[in-house]
Amino acid sequence: MVREQYMTTTPGTSLERPKNEYVYKIGIYGWRKRCLYLFVLLLLVILVVNFSLTIWILKVMWFSPTGMGHLRVTKEGLRLEGESEFLFPLYAKEIHSRVDSSLLLQSTHNVTVNARNSNGEVTGRLNVGPKMVEFHSQQFQINSKDGKPLFTVDENEVVIGTDKLRVTGPEGALFEHSVETPLVKAEAFKQLRLESPTRSLSMDAPRGINIKAQAGNIEALSQMDIKLHSSDGVLLLDAETVRLPKLPEGTRGGSGISQGLYEICVCPDGKLYLSVAGVGSTCQEYSRVCQ
Repeated sequence: MVREQYMTTTPGTSLERPKNEYVYKIGIYGWRKRCLYLFVLLLLVILVVNFSLTIWILKVMWFSPTGMGHLRVTKEGLRLEGESEFLFPLYAKEIHSRVDSSLLLQSTHNVTVNARNSNGEVTGRLNVGPKMVEFHSQQFQINSKDGKPLFTVDENEVVIGTDKLRVTGPEGALFEHSVETPLVKAEAFKQLRLESPTRSLSMDAPRGINIKAQAGNIEALSQMDIKLHSSDGVLLLDAETVRLPKLPEGTRGGSGISQGLYEICVCPDGKLYLSVAGVGSTCQEYSRVCQ
C-alpha cells in the first residue's frame, strides 16, 4: 500500500516542502497472513496429538525405567512375568522359570528348540509335536536335580543310571536283543516271569546265576529240552527231597538186557551218576565214580 507523507512547519521557519515520496511497509498481509496462522495452528495441533499418542503408547505398553510391561531388565538378563506370545524365533542362552512356578512352552503346532555353533549350524534339535517328541543330536542325557545322569542315549548304547528301573505295564518289558543287568526282581506279592515265546531263553554270568523265590515256587517250562550246564563246577540241588516223578520204569527182561535204560545212583556226598540198568541194582559196579 502506498501512502503520501506531509510535513508541517512551525511559524517563523522556512523549510522547503519536500516532494511527495512513496513508503513501502515490509510484512505479510491479507490471505497470506491468514494461511500462515492456519499452518502454525495446524502444526500446533499435530504436536499436541503426537505428544498425546506418545503418552498413550507409554501408558499402554507400560514403559518404565526398568523395562516394558511384564518385561524387566535386570543384571542377570531379561525377566518376563506372566504369559507372552512370540511370533518369530527367540534366541536366548538360558531360559528358566521362577523358583515357585513351572516353565510352560505352548504352541498350536509344535515347539522346536535348536542349538547352534559359532557358524550358525544346528548341532542339536528338540522337537515336541502333537504325537511325537524327537531329538536330533550326538547324545541325549537326562540328569537328576543333583546332577546325576539318569538316562543317556548315544549311537552305541542306552544307559539308565537309576538305582531301580520299574516297568509297570501289564505285558511287562519286551527286549529284542540281550539285556545286561545285575538283578531282575518282581514287585512284592507279584510273580516274576521270563519268557521267550518263539526262541530260546539264555542266562549267562561269569561267576554264577542265583534264582531265588522267598515265598513261592520256581518253575521252568519249555517245549523242548531244559539244559543246566556248568562248564567248570558242579550242579548242586540242595533240598530235603529231590523228586523225578516222570522217569520211565524198565520191565524185567532177560539176563544182561538193559533195554537202553539207566539207573540213577547217588554218592555219599550227593553226587548223581548213571549206571546201566540190569535185573538188579548196578550202582555198586559203577561206585568208582564217587571216588
